[in-house]
Amino acid sequence: MRQTLDTVIAQSIRPAKWVIVDDGSSDDTPRILAAYAAQHDWIHVVTRRDRGLRSVGPGVIEAFYAGYQVINPDDYDFLCKLDLDLRLAPRYFELLMQRMADNPNIATCSGKAYIEKGGQMVFEGHGDETSLGMTKFYRVSCFKAIGGFVREVMWDGIDCHCCRMKGWIACSWDEPELRFVHLRPEGSSQRSVYTGRMRHGYGQYFMGTGFLYMLASAVYRMNEKPYVLGSLLTLWGWLKSAWLRKPRYDNPEFRKFLRRYQWRALLVGKQRAVDEIHRERGAAP
Repeated sequence: MRQTLDTVIAQSIRPAKWVIVDDGSSDDTPRILAAYAAQHDWIHVVTRRDRGLRSVGPGVIEAFYAGYQVINPDDYDFLCKLDLDLRLAPRYFELLMQRMADNPNIATCSGKAYIEKGGQMVFEGHGDETSLGMTKFYRVSCFKAIGGFVREVMWDGIDCHCCRMKGWIACSWDEPELRFVHLRPEGSSQRSVYTGRMRHGYGQYFMGTGFLYMLASAVYRMNEKPYVLGSLLTLWGWLKSAWLRKPRYDNPEFRKFLRRYQWRALLVGKQRAVDEIHRERGAAP
């Protein structure tokens, strides 16, 4: 957390306002945040009561909206949903705003996440067609137009597809000045990485992902740790959700759009499928 705080304070362009939500921390977090807020008048801390359990997905977005509701979004051009387990490059926000100024069709964007292993920077692996959930940088007008974030697992995939539905671009760039260190491995959970993989499978089911696309995705990721088992658990998370007839994202138009994109991605690849959507809906690359 201190690393995130320090690297945001050191940004070449600082946030006009930074609302940090303490989601019921029981450690030394409140004291640390109070100390930073006392030194910087643009840092504002919102404290929530401990809900008694960790709620990945819905809980993350509930915490985000606890901060969002204390601002008037119309006062700002951009907003960022930012996790407190990152180390950002010094010009991170400056460069993202510059890219969005250069291309008004970009609704949301981010850099790429890396983790440190044995002194090496290891890419976590993300497609260029999405902005990363831990640093969702948004044009406020676009964020409002898509209705904000869905309070469920896969919120950080649903929003990018919603942007493309409306003719905008969601993207991320793997460049030295936009790379950031993720201090907690992606796909983990409060229990284990295996729970995280099953949760991801459920999230894909909720979003509306079809079985064939889910199967292809699981096969493609078999060479990622935990090898083979991680992919099988992700697939099981989808299958179990389907078997139990769990609810899906209640937006038929979105699910139709998603399935169409996924079929094209299976046939011609993700990037070409995204490019086709951009051309069809008038978004410049």
